[in-house]
Amino acid sequence: MTSLVQHITIDCADAYELALFWAEVLGSQVSDDDAPGDPEALVEAPGAALLFITVPEPKSGKNRIHLDIRPERRTRDEEVERLLALGATLVADHRKPNGRGWATLADPEGNEFCVECGAAERAALTGTRLPVTADDVTLAVRLAVDTLAASPVDDWHIPAGSLTWDCWETVEHLSDDLFAYAVQLGPRRPSLETEVPYRWAPDREGGPSNSVFADPGAGTAGLLQTLEASGALLTAMVRTASPDLRSYHSHGVSDPEGFAAMGIVETLVHTHDVAAGLSLSWTPPRDLCDRVLARLFPDAPDDEDRWTVLLWSTGRADLPGRARVTSWRWHGAPLEG
Repeated sequence: MTSLVQHITIDCADAYELALFWAEVLGSQVSDDDAPGDPEALVEAPGAALLFITVPEPKSGKNRIHLDIRPERRTRDEEVERLLALGATLVADHRKPNGRGWATLADPEGNEFCVECGAAERAALTGTRLPVTADDVTLAVRLAVDTLAASPVDDWHIPAGSLTWDCWETVEHLSDDLFAYAVQLGPRRPSLETEVPYRWAPDREGGPSNSVFADPGAGTAGLLQTLEASGALLTAMVRTASPDLRSYHSHGVSDPEGFAAMGIVETLVHTHDVAAGLSLSWTPPRDLCDRVLARLFPDAPDDEDRWTVLLWSTGRADLPGRARVTSWRWHGAPLEG
């Protein structure tokens, strides 16, 4: 068993006040258990929490350990300006026009940290593919759950779009897909030849073969809870698995990013199916569609409407000037480069 980083602990003069600054930096919040004047304050953040502790000694000298910040929704330069407005100061500027380098800032108590380009900006500057991440899985599942939860329809045993399954079965199948992809990443030595041997079977003749079934007595709210839970399981496995891990899939031995992309595609297109059955509007973000297309359908057309391209790639829509897809599979194996 290996050790895990519980917190990154930072000594300071005022734990709560500095925690407020870092909560703004990270788009998070200070723990509800903490209050002004407390000797400790916790900020939860992806990867590792920051724990601030009030100490009597002032800071002296340069940090021996520092944080590197990578914005996801802003450019590096936009993030630097935002943090300066929050109270940071610029210590040294090592930024280069091609996206390399960093800006060294200090927080209100003088602790140095660096700001680099985020993944999207780096991909745009270098012309490389933007990877699919665990956060993308979370986003896709949450958008799906929120959309389906808004349905006024009580009986979901109606056809899901063009599928032979009903809406309830399709959400169960989607929950099962996310679960199945997650468990493929679980064993210490994943098989490259077979799936993890859970028992998959249909609930009725012609229904989807699942291991995951929702309790009918829990209603649609319970059904959506199984979907969210399976999505969280896949998110956690993708986030913690080594990028070098490989595991079996019928469309090619894949890696954690591949399983994340598979889970997202299943989520987007099956939500489309269910939304059609429930008469709901459903259009996922263009950039999310673009990332999974680049990972699983690298030869897909480069038409501007990426959602329609994804629906076309999975046999669910027409694309002007192209034949309808009647048989499809994605590229599960890791992409070169």
